[in-house]
Amino acid sequence: MDDELRPEYDLSQLLKEGVRGKYAKRVREGTNLVLLAPDVAEAFSDEEAVNEALRLVMQFAKIPMAGRHSAAAT
Repeated sequence: MDDELRPEYDLSQLLKEGVRGKYAKRVREGTNLVLLAPDVAEAFSDEEAVNEALRLVMQFAKIPMAGRHSAAAT
């Protein structure tokens, strides 16, 4: 395999001041990936379907249910 890198590019100098993980925090803050179980993933066609289902769950959680008991009250 021929080395096509120009002689003026010295990788030992180019990588000398590199900072590992420099942008890792920024990426983590803007990304929230969740791995779905295979059976759950099969139920949804795409990410928007998953988001819509989760929004419905969030709405149901806000609805007060008649006769709802806390575990401590029983």
